[in-house]
Amino acid sequence: MRSNDLVALGAPLASDRAPTFVDVFAGCGGLTLGLMRAGWRGVFAVEKDAFAFATLEANFLQSDSRYQFEWPEWLPKESCDVSALLKTHVSKLKSMRGSVDLLAGGPPCQGFSSAGRRKPHDPRNQLFRDYVSLVELLQPRMILLENVEGITYPFGEAEAVGKKADRGGPGERESYAEAIEQALAKSYHVFRSIVRCSEYGIPQSRPRFILIGYRKTAFQEADIEHPFEQLDQCKQAFLSERGLKPRTTARQAISDLEIRRNGLTDGDGAPRFKSIGYKGPLSDYQKAMRDGFSGMPSDTRLARHRPDIARRFARIIAAMTKRDRLGIQLNAEQRKEFGVGKSTLRVLNPDTPAPTITSLPDDLLHYAEPRTLTVRENARLQTFPDWFVFKGKYTTGGDRRAREVPRFTQVANAVPPLLAELFGTVLSAALASCQKPAVTRRSEAA
Repeated sequence: MRSNDLVALGAPLASDRAPTFVDVFAGCGGLTLGLMRAGWRGVFAVEKDAFAFATLEANFLQSDSRYQFEWPEWLPKESCDVSALLKTHVSKLKSMRGSVDLLAGGPPCQGFSSAGRRKPHDPRNQLFRDYVSLVELLQPRMILLENVEGITYPFGEAEAVGKKADRGGPGERESYAEAIEQALAKSYHVFRSIVRCSEYGIPQSRPRFILIGYRKTAFQEADIEHPFEQLDQCKQAFLSERGLKPRTTARQAISDLEIRRNGLTDGDGAPRFKSIGYKGPLSDYQKAMRDGFSGMPSDTRLARHRPDIARRFARIIAAMTKRDRLGIQLNAEQRKEFGVGKSTLRVLNPDTPAPTITSLPDDLLHYAEPRTLTVRENARLQTFPDWFVFKGKYTTGGDRRAREVPRFTQVANAVPPLLAELFGTVLSAALASCQKPAVTRRSEAA
């Protein structure tokens, strides 16, 4: 495919049929939103958590939703895990073979994440096998898999996951990324890379592992261009068309959501809480995130910090600003100075992209106001538009953290929709090119 084909951004398939996708481990729908905005048709999504599925339902399954799944009649519109889908609907999935252009998704990453405790025996690490089983059933023309960078790191001997013959997973010196690639390579041309989101207009550093597969029966190897090279070729035109730049700072993303500018309103249906008001966007990025929405953004509810905690936050923000340590985790001496036990705490730097957003809202302090960020501010840093709503609890704790996916976690776990849209653009162009008659491809190459 010629690089200038990508400038057309989302060119239709040769058959003028919009490409189709299924989203598994879909979370709240960041990947779904980006693909649909790139012109893809969603067949259905699979998400285990009830809170995250409620968010999917609110945004993609309503009669007035901007983007909607087609959704087959045989599949209930409810939360469901991939294992149950495989057990209950195997015949229906087989009947879809050849009709799905893309299987997208990212198996849960907590066991791999260097932001938390890497757990070699975390059962969520083994969900990639369900993903591979679904690939074998559907045989999609393309695969798009996203995960944390930690999936590329082999577990050490102390974390050893055992031998492949015993556990069906990677060996002691093999990462899960390598195991997944090997499982797919027989049927797919596989490409993988670490993508840093801040290089693609997203106001967050966020390094992500991306794997792309092109089915060998659908793509001739000689006609394939490297998808990550294509991603860089079309980045500038893609962002310019949306009024965006390759680098966006945290201030450019969330300055219009400051309390000192907007004042406070009553919390989202919760009388004890206050939310941030809204007077309108200030930057080009903020205008893009409004996306034609004229109402008040949801999920601006503030945490209820005790007065002494707010004063401590103010001292930390002032000190880190003066010491030029914004965006850097507090060291042991500084934690002792401010009476902070949390080792991951840092103050947001307004003049750079944010660090990777986590599911713990108290990991990051606002750059100018003595508080943690709201769900909406985190969603802005993830490129969710203001009309997108989140459902379920705001946060959770204790042993419930392994079972529930509240709003902060939904946002943190999501694929940034802007990045997903860019990948959707690249993949739809590649799919259109592979479906051209061979004589056409030869004449274009001449």
